[in-house]
Amino acid sequence: MSDNGKRGDDREDDRTSGSGTGVSGLPKNWLVPVVLLLLREWSRYGYDLMKALATFGFVMLNPGPLYRILRQMEKEGLVESTWDTTNQGPARRFYSITKAGEAYLDKWGSSLERYRSFTDRLMRLYMHQPEKDEPDK
Repeated sequence: MSDNGKRGDDREDDRTSGSGTGVSGLPKNWLVPVVLLLLREWSRYGYDLMKALATFGFVMLNPGPLYRILRQMEKEGLVESTWDTTNQGPARRFYSITKAGEAYLDKWGSSLERYRSFTDRLMRLYMHQPEKDEPDK
């Protein structure tokens, strides 16, 4: 076990849920709104979502964490799924965004816009500060 009390093989799960920073350097809690954005474009299978998430920096070698998050999002009413049995082979879940998911995404987008405005102001102040003289030794 590592110092934080987790087994080493749990690290992949840590990249996709909760708060903080994931392996890609992106905040982990961005996965939910990114999934919702992708589903807003069109409904998808989990595997298609996993491939599309990679374009946002969420690279998952194991689809398990994504499917756990999708199940949690379904419990929360943000997405819904149906079984697709029209193709040959095993049935697959087809995921769609719900009205509650759209509302969550709109709220998240508004929050992100306020955050961006704040960080823009902060960076303008930071970039325009005169350099401090080194203290005399």
